[in-house]
Amino acid sequence: MIEVRPVRGEKEKHRFLTFPWQIYRHDPLWVPPIFSEREKATDPKRGLFFRNGYADFFIAYKDQSVAGTLCCSHEHSGDPRECSLGFFECIDDFDVASALFRSAEDWAGKHGLSRMCGTYNLDREDGRGILIEGRDRPPVVLCGHNPPYYAGLFERYGFIKQHDDGLAYAVKLDEQNRKIQRLYRLADEVKRRKKFVVRAARMQDLDAEIDRILILQNRALAHLDGIPYSRAAIEGMVLPLKDFADPELVLFVEADGQSVGWFPAIANLNEILIRLGGLRRPWDYLKALRYRNLKPKCLAVKSIAVLPEYWDTGAAIPLFSEMVKRAIARGFEWLDLSLTGEDNPDTWNLAHHMDGKIYKRYRFFMKELNG
Repeated sequence: MIEVRPVRGEKEKHRFLTFPWQIYRHDPLWVPPIFSEREKATDPKRGLFFRNGYADFFIAYKDQSVAGTLCCSHEHSGDPRECSLGFFECIDDFDVASALFRSAEDWAGKHGLSRMCGTYNLDREDGRGILIEGRDRPPVVLCGHNPPYYAGLFERYGFIKQHDDGLAYAVKLDEQNRKIQRLYRLADEVKRRKKFVVRAARMQDLDAEIDRILILQNRALAHLDGIPYSRAAIEGMVLPLKDFADPELVLFVEADGQSVGWFPAIANLNEILIRLGGLRRPWDYLKALRYRNLKPKCLAVKSIAVLPEYWDTGAAIPLFSEMVKRAIARGFEWLDLSLTGEDNPDTWNLAHHMDGKIYKRYRFFMKELNG
C-alpha cells in the first residue's frame, strides 16, 4: 500500500530530511548535504526562500516505510503558474513516484497553479535539474546528484524537457597551455580598447553588491525561463557562501565605474563534504577537523552574467582571464563552469577556447496541468 502524507511535526520533518541517506547509502558519488543547513533552509521561520514564497513537504510511504519525498513550492515573484518541485527522492518504483506527482498536482491545483517544473530545492541554484549524463565523478558545490532511474520516472509520468539542458564544463588549468596564453593576450587587448576594469567583490558593502548582482542576473538572463530573480533568491544564492567564498574570486567587470558583469567562483567544498556524512552526528565534526586543511582541487564558477548591451564588447574575456590567473595562483587544478544552458553561446565559446569538456548534463522537466 502506498500513501502520501504532508510533513507534520519535527519527527516527520526529520524523516523527510534524512531519507536521502537511505537512497544513496551505496553511492560513492553522492555528497551528503550539511544537515543543519537543510533544516534551516526548509524551516519557514528561518529559510530565506520563505520571505518570498511558500512550500509544503510530502513523504510517500510504502507498506508503512518511507519510500519517497517531494517538496512543492511557489515563489511570489516567479512564474504565476508554476509549482516548483524539489527534494525529490524515490526508490526505484514508478507507483511511488506517481503517488508523489499526483500529490503535487493536487497541491498545485489548490494554489491556483497550472504547471509543474523542476527540480529546484527551494533555492533555484541548489539541485537544479535531474542528472542524466556524467557519473564518473561527484558533483561540485550546488550541483545535484541522483540515481540514473530518476529521469525515467519523470518521463513516464508525462513530464517533458522544459528548456535546454544545464551543462557542466571542466577546464584544466595549466598556465603553459597556449590557449590560456592566448586568452591572456585577448584580455589585455580588450581592456586596452574598451577600458574595462576587473575588480573583486566588496564584502564590506555586501548589500550594495547584492543589489548589483540582482540587476546583472535579471538583465543578462532575461531571455531564460524563471527570470526575474527576487532579491530573496539572490540572497539565497549569495549569503550561504559568504563565509566560505574568497572575495578575490568573486569578480565584477566595470565600464565607466558601473558594474556591467560578474563572474563568481567558490572552492569546491564538496571535495570536503563528501567525507563528512552531512555533519549529522557529533563525531562527524571530529572528522571535519581532520580535513580542515584539505585544499579543493576544483574552483567552481556558478554564473557569468554580462549586461546585454555589452555582449558584443568582449567584456566576458577579461573576467574569464582574471579568474583563470587567480585560480592558478591559488593552486587550483581545474575549473568547473556550471550550470550553463546548452544553447548559451558565450559559455560554450569560452569553454571551447580553453579546451573545456562537458562532463555533466542536467535536465529540467515540466508538465502542464489540465483544468
